[in-house]
Amino acid sequence: MSLQQVYLLLLAGAVILLVSVAAARLAHRIGLPVLLAFLGVGVLLGEDGLGLRFNNAALAQALGTAALAIILVEGGLSTDLSVIRPVLVPAAVLATFGVLVSVAVVAVAAHFALHASWQLSLLLGAIVSSTDAAAVFSVLRALPLPRRLTGLLEAESGINDAPSVILVVALSVTTLRRDNALPLLGDLVYELAAGALLGLAVGTAGVWLLRRLSLVTSGLHSIAMVATGILGFAVAGMAHASGFLAAYVAALILGNAGLPHRRASRSVAEGLGWIAQISLFVMLGLLATPHELRASVLPALLIGAILLLVARPLAVLLSLTPFRVPLREQVFLALAGLRGAVPIVLATIPVVAHVPGSQQLLNLVFVLVVIFVLLQAPALPSLAHRLRLVPTSAGRELRAEIAPLDTIDAELIELTVDPGSRLHGVEIFELRLPEPCAVTLVVRDGHAFVPQPTTRLATGDQLLVVAPTAKREEAERRLRAVARAGRLAAWYGETGDPDGPAPLNR
Repeated sequence: MSLQQVYLLLLAGAVILLVSVAAARLAHRIGLPVLLAFLGVGVLLGEDGLGLRFNNAALAQALGTAALAIILVEGGLSTDLSVIRPVLVPAAVLATFGVLVSVAVVAVAAHFALHASWQLSLLLGAIVSSTDAAAVFSVLRALPLPRRLTGLLEAESGINDAPSVILVVALSVTTLRRDNALPLLGDLVYELAAGALLGLAVGTAGVWLLRRLSLVTSGLHSIAMVATGILGFAVAGMAHASGFLAAYVAALILGNAGLPHRRASRSVAEGLGWIAQISLFVMLGLLATPHELRASVLPALLIGAILLLVARPLAVLLSLTPFRVPLREQVFLALAGLRGAVPIVLATIPVVAHVPGSQQLLNLVFVLVVIFVLLQAPALPSLAHRLRLVPTSAGRELRAEIAPLDTIDAELIELTVDPGSRLHGVEIFELRLPEPCAVTLVVRDGHAFVPQPTTRLATGDQLLVVAPTAKREEAERRLRAVARAGRLAAWYGETGDPDGPAPLNR
């Protein structure tokens, strides 16, 4: 590859990422799931759009699997273990037994309604029966749902990819018969158990190692955490166990081990997760050929309706009733089973295995995912309110909690009072930050508190300062000046010039 080709490849990649981000912003404003915006970018670039042809199902499967691993690692790192621990058992039952129930219902419907072979019918059931981690994490975390419900959905979406992958791979090689049903179930149990154990081992070893490495740079620490999650995925795959489950479990342990630089690690993982999602959905959009999808619309509507209104509710009812999950929560869980990239990636497996009718199966799955994400995702907030799962007073709290600083044109400055800093002993009001900048939080000896004007800073304190974007530079200069010359910095002519000594830590 020539240098000019490298430039061209980087140019195309950067443009696609920027266009995808802009499309996501537009989709969010008009109330559509942002993941569909990425898919739309791929379709527009594809054969029926700008004419870019991509029909390599094997490459799509390989890249899609890698992207899903990154997404699951990000999900594990950002999931609070205290939220999912109380519901881990019911989530595991829903993610395994519930998937089998959905597979059976969808397969029977596809066989008799679409006159598909049993192999294709079972493949279709296995492909569409698991919820999608990327879709769940991106849509449901914006809803102020009860912790039990949020934990159940997140844990289920992190676990149920594994049994679906195992079933799809097995059914792509052979049809399910009486003489191989028990071996298939045995493989399913082994891969899930081994994946969970390997994820636990890799995550625990990663925590032990990272604590002893004591990486002082947050960037290196973040990379090490993500790499450890990917290591769990690869190790499990080499052992013919569930790599998806291993990646999620390893990342879950790492993200809840109290390691340093936790926020930075989550930010890096989130960025990588978004890159993986954009790349995955754009690629899957390229894989689709819209003019070939028209024949799949009615079958997709039929199977999607059966999945949404019969298979998923039955799976939830049978899986969660023994755990006394309230009926209204079961209703929400039944209708919140979002599908996204995972079913489309899984649908490439039988294509690569040259299963007869697999290309039509891929088209059907693509149409089903697009239609039902469009229908389901925008309806979830209203459904949660109708089922009284969202407290009536949560609206203002929710907006305050999740409002990104860029929407209020503000930025967050983080600094530490290092040894030797003249910030030591300075009271908050003596900082004299430009209006309306404010020190909103101080973390001292592991304890966080809201400072008073007379709170005296001490070595080791961590400060969070909120500043409007227009005042950020002025606030930084003032903090830098006080750190160098103390409360009378201006008197001594210290202006906080960033090119001077002892720059401010941000």
